Amino acid sequence: MTKITAAITAVGAYVPDYRLTNEILETMVDTTDEWITTRTGIKERRILKDKDKGTSYLAIKAAENLLEKSGVDPAEIDLVLLGTATPDLPVASTAVYVATKIGAVNAFAYDIQAACSNFLYGMSTAARYIESGKYKKVLLIGADKMSSILDYTDRTTCIIFGDGGGAVLFEPNTEGYGLLDEYLRSDGTGREFLKIEAGGSLLPPTEETIRNKQHYVYQDGKSVFKFAVSNMADVAARIMERNNLTHNDVQWLVPHQANKRIIDATANRMELEPSKVMMNIQRYGNTTSATLPLLLSDYEKELKKGDNLVFAAFGGGFTWGSIYLKWAYN
Repeated sequence: MTKITAAITAVGAYVPDYRLTNEILETMVDTTDEWITTRTGIKERRILKDKDKGTSYLAIKAAENLLEKSGVDPAEIDLVLLGTATPDLPVASTAVYVATKIGAVNAFAYDIQAACSNFLYGMSTAARYIESGKYKKVLLIGADKMSSILDYTDRTTCIIFGDGGGAVLFEPNTEGYGLLDEYLRSDGTGREFLKIEAGGSLLPPTEETIRNKQHYVYQDGKSVFKFAVSNMADVAARIMERNNLTHNDVQWLVPHQANKRIIDATANRMELEPSKVMMNIQRYGNTTSATLPLLLSDYEKELKKGDNLVFAAFGGGFTWGSIYLKWAYN
């Protein structure tokens, strides 16, 4: 029996028009362009300014971009997965709404929540459905409206995050292309270092939680950075070792865009030259669930059939991991 693998066959993306530059942030919080650039690599980020539009809007636009480029009939999609840390609503699944709005009338859908590892974990999930042989077209979307959960008086977080959405289509492949290996990890001791404290079952909303700004993202930057630097590099190196890949065998590192120093550390551990590292953090900042598909969209024209890609991500929880994927089209 021929082995079925899950290959990416189409990519789509969307970012809002508004650019929040470092120079604008200088007028909002006590920071400078030089400080932000040297510590994060970020120059600007995109913000969805329309208060009537949520994460679903970003996801729908990214999915529509993929469908338009690929010519795929949305009615043929079997499953829609949405990785997001900022769902439209606390209970009703945002993925379900997105699937309906894009015309995926024959698909079932659900959300995935693993913070900045959402898309990476979603790739693993999508691959299992394809490999089962029961599903032929799985649409995986990563989208976040991070501006909706940021305190723009907190310079430790508001300089980092932006809004955006990206999507990929997974289909069966029998030629050896697609997702070939994964190494996914998590550690709940990291929960205290990156979180939104209130709004969940542990601490429901009250006047006091709102007054104390407990519904915004909190990050202990030093602790998160320390964990991310070591763990993202470790899993990327491990996925290479498990598949007997040297730096010469890897065409692209596709790293989560949280901090340029973390990306550089991962690339150095893999002994990859900068030309093999996908990076757009300078333009978008950290779009959480959207970073990996936005990279694929930006670099799609440079990708060649048979290219070896190593994905790596790190997120709150803590969650992290690496995936080895062989690109399926020119």
